[in-house]
Amino acid sequence: MLCLIPILFFYALFQGGFVSWFLFYSCLPIILYCAALSFYPLENLKVTRELPKNVFKVGDPIKVIITVKKSFFLPVFYFLIEENFSNNLHSTDKQTFTKELILAGFKKECSFDYVIPKLPRGEYFINPLTIKIGDPLGIFESKRKFNMTNRFVVFPQYSELSYRVLEHQNNHGSTVSSHHFHRDRSMAVGIREYRSGDRFSWINWKASAKRNEMMTKEFEVIQSNDQFVIMNCAQNDLFESIVSFTASFLHTVLKSGIQVGFLTNNKNRDSFPIRGGEGHFQELLYHLAKIEANHTSPIELVLENELRLIQQNVSYNLITTDLSKNLLEKASLMKNREGSFTIFVIKAKSMVVSESEKSLISTANARGVKTIIVREGNFNAAFTGGNLR
Repeated sequence: MLCLIPILFFYALFQGGFVSWFLFYSCLPIILYCAALSFYPLENLKVTRELPKNVFKVGDPIKVIITVKKSFFLPVFYFLIEENFSNNLHSTDKQTFTKELILAGFKKECSFDYVIPKLPRGEYFINPLTIKIGDPLGIFESKRKFNMTNRFVVFPQYSELSYRVLEHQNNHGSTVSSHHFHRDRSMAVGIREYRSGDRFSWINWKASAKRNEMMTKEFEVIQSNDQFVIMNCAQNDLFESIVSFTASFLHTVLKSGIQVGFLTNNKNRDSFPIRGGEGHFQELLYHLAKIEANHTSPIELVLENELRLIQQNVSYNLITTDLSKNLLEKASLMKNREGSFTIFVIKAKSMVVSESEKSLISTANARGVKTIIVREGNFNAAFTGGNLR
């Protein structure tokens, strides 16, 4: 670029005249400015990206502020800032920002902000940004990437439900129980005949040898309010409603002081032990923020293979969108292992419950598996009886 100066000078010297010298003197400042820009220390720029917080809820907007501070006196005509988003956030119809042009001039510090409206659920990263500088005529351009990453999490929408203990049926009619029972494994109070589902470690070998039949230890029965929630991660249009209802259910139950375990049949088959407290809820909520509808095993297979590992007697709660005969059979087996079982079936507001589904619901309720239709946007009615059909 600097070679243009002697070329224009010798042209004006040999050509002579006002026009040639005017061309030389008018181009000289631009050439010198471009030459100075080529040595501009972009690495000395102090670039910051500020987010108001790093935790949001679905639908919240986020305002991002980017500030650029110069440490070198040379005026810069413009800064072209280009953001780089992860998780395809930039490709959604909710977000169109990718670049911003700032006319800096002699300003030592300049900043701008942009808003991402209606954030979708998930965990997101705003990756390193790129800054470009150049002259007004576009003759010279220089750029540099600044390594900075901002992370934020968008939790699903959840609310507190009017939770109450649901009525469960048994062979002697309908009962409402405010608690459930499990056995204290540390204290055996007797023996009984072996039943299907008993653990191998419970077998009393001495008594079995005397009676010539398998006998197992009988443990002390104590009260328990523990809940275990299973969420179906099958891909469908109501998956976000499943996530939202699950978050609301977990929030309500844990806030009431009940301990909760959680299992999802997503790709990683994530499972969380039965615990209580706000810390446990935040852990579950973070999992729900990142979860995707990418199940690899049918929910029936999960009920058969995974839940048998749970030691204590709990109330099982399955959240799904579809009912099947096989699913109800697995749920009935779980219920017969001395724990109650409730199935919440999420439906759209205008979705009609088919006759086959009504038949399955009646069969399930007759077997003691409480089955409730939960309408999208009216989750609270799941515990008040307004969504049963």
